[in-house]
Amino acid sequence: MTTEPIYRITFFNQGQVYEIYARHVFQSDLWGFLEVEEFIFGERSQMIVDPAEEKLKNEFSSIKRSFIPMQSIVRIDEVEKEGACKITEAPSGGNISAFPFSGMAGIKPSAD
Repeated sequence: MTTEPIYRITFFNQGQVYEIYARHVFQSDLWGFLEVEEFIFGERSQMIVDPAEEKLKNEFSSIKRSFIPMQSIVRIDEVEKEGACKITEAPSGGNISAFPFSGMAGIKPSAD
């Protein structure tokens, strides 16, 4: 019996580093995006509630599929089992940074 793989996805979002778990991760048909489906959150069997995990669970609870920009992805790992989802502040001056993206680089506005 084979089990579905579990992926840990680490990405930047508004100055914070998100770490979430999901069953399906694949390249989107939308250019430059990664699709993430079937989010996994820790069970409520523990007495201690982690506010960061609770925030993520509330944020992603009604989402069926999320499209994450490729330049926001830090790493994706296939893991044995899910861990605690978390949000941490992005380190300033550290060795982790979002891929530089200039949007519409090379396109100049018309002079009408």
